[in-house]
This record gives sequence, C-alpha cells and structure tokens, in this order.
Amino acid sequence: MDKYIILSPEAKGSFNDRLNFLYLKLGNFLDTEKLENRTLQYCKVFLSDAQNQIKELEESLLYQEFLKGANLTIVEQTPLNGSKVSLLIKTTDSQTPILFHSLRLTEEEAKGKDSYEQTRLLFNKYLKTIEGTDMTMERNLIRTWIYVTNIDVNYQGVVEARNDIFDKEELTADTHYIASTGIGGATPVRHAAVAIDFLTIPHIKEEDKKYLQALEHLNPAHEYGVAFERGTRLTLPTHTLHPEGSQQFKQQYFISGTASIDKHGDVVYEGDIVRQTGRLLENIGALLKDGDATMNDIQYFIIYLRDISDYHTVDRLMQQFYPQIPRIIVEAKYAAPAG
Repeated sequence: MDKYIILSPEAKGSFNDRLNFLYLKLGNFLDTEKLENRTLQYCKVFLSDAQNQIKELEESLLYQEFLKGANLTIVEQTPLNGSKVSLLIKTTDSQTPILFHSLRLTEEEAKGKDSYEQTRLLFNKYLKTIEGTDMTMERNLIRTWIYVTNIDVNYQGVVEARNDIFDKEELTADTHYIASTGIGGATPVRHAAVAIDFLTIPHIKEEDKKYLQALEHLNPAHEYGVAFERGTRLTLPTHTLHPEGSQQFKQQYFISGTASIDKHGDVVYEGDIVRQTGRLLENIGALLKDGDATMNDIQYFIIYLRDISDYHTVDRLMQQFYPQIPRIIVEAKYAAPAG
C-alpha cells in the first residue's frame, strides 16, 4: 500500500526553525509508518526562494538524515499557506522498483542556452541514464514533470524540443506520448530555464498501460501541438497472492496537468475561479472514469495558482469537497492550455 502526506511547518520563525520542525515531524511520521512496514520512497520539496534557501536546506538535519538518499526533487513553487517550505511524502510497502531521476542543469550547462536547447539537453541526460539497459523511453517512462521559468516566454521552446525528442524516439499520436505536467517552477541555478523529473518503471510491458481519455470533456493534447497524454493507468503485479493462489494486481493512475478546458481545448470560465476549479475537477473525474477509477481514488492534489489572491477561495472549495485528500496549493504560472 502507498501512502501520501503533505507536511508543512507550523512554526513561523526563521527558515531554519521551519526545517527543524519538519525534521521532527517527518521523523515521527516515518517511525509510525515503520509499524505498517512502509518506508520513504519519494519526497518533493516545495520552496519559496530556492536560490537563497537551498544551502540551508542541504545542511539541515532534515536533508542529511532523511532526504539525501531518497528519491528527491526540489523545486521553487511557493506554498501559499505561508510555510516557505512544504514536503510531499510518499511511503510504501511495495517492492515494485521505480527509477526517479530529478535532472537539473548546472550554471555552466545552462548559461547561453534557450529553453529549447536546455530541454533537449535534459532529455538527452535522461536517455543516457537508461542507455545500456533493457528499458526504453517509449515503454518505461511513465511520467514527467517539467518546471519552466518565465513560462509565458519559455514554454514554446520546451514544447518544440519535447516534440523533436519524441519524434526521434518514435513516440507519436498514433502510438502514445507520456503523461506530464508542464508548469512554472525554478531551481537554484540562475540561468536554468528548465528542469525535469522523470519517473521510470522497469520490467513493464506496453499492455500494462492504458492511456486515459475523456473526449467529451477535453481533447487530446496533440491537437494543439503539445505531446503528452492526459493520463495513464498502469497495472502492476503485487507481491501477494489471492487466497486461491492467483496473482494479485494493483493499478496506479498518473493524471497530467489538467486545467479548466473543454473538448475543443479552449479555456472555459475565464475570470471565475470557482467555476474553473469545478471544471478541472470534472475533467479529472472523467479521465479517472475511463480507467475505472473515481475521485475517491486520488491520493493527493497539487494545485497550481497563477493568481495567488485566489488561494483562500480554492482552499475552501477543496476543503468542502475533498477534505480527506492531502493537498498543497502553490504559486505556479502555467501555459494555456496546460500540459
């Protein structure tokens, strides 16, 4: 069983005070999880000012004791609850292997390159990590998260580079693309316009995947030139058997970045954050239905707001409709239509 939790410091002192609070809180949580035979598999750190916070984070007990050796990603997307730093934590008792690569550019690699060149460089780095294995991007890459600075300017270069890489790797609209979120975000590297996280699952076959659609709600993203799947369902064997001895399976769902759009790919309810929130939740529900799941199967929400003044409205809505599902709301601009 997988478990997700979002941790934010209740302490409102210095950044170091907040890190110490999270160190204690995460330690207590992981001790409790051990009783259920679950261990830390993944952590996403949301920062409000990556350039000025990264050194203190990496020197902290939180990082040194718990995060340093984990599947870890760090991104500047300001938590809108005022925490300055929040954690998305995944624990699991599953023995299914995953490969998580949080690929970043150095200052030397990034300087002088536009978003197209940086995106190609990151995808090529990923391809190098699976080179010489029996894995391919087409079969084993399940999900990407692409973080883009100044996204209104830089996103087109990301889109074009990804399209070119996928063409080369023979990922097409007639075969499939990869579930993905392309969203505003930054790293501590001043000249890095792009950063990418890659989730890869070894030992899977194409027939283990189903690509989710909801054509009465939202169109395929490739219709407006963006190469990603709206969602993917992955069916994996568990390490337990049914009482009669047959193999048990579990299904995992990877929903891409989803916005308030219609079946033509047009943004709907512009200027009305309440109706936009309802529409994007409706779109997510329709995608899950295509994979025989419901909104109650969602493990967590990451909600990206372009306008931070909408925070309290959206937070109240989510608390009203899905109080039991962990959520974090962060500041992050997105390209429209989102992907």
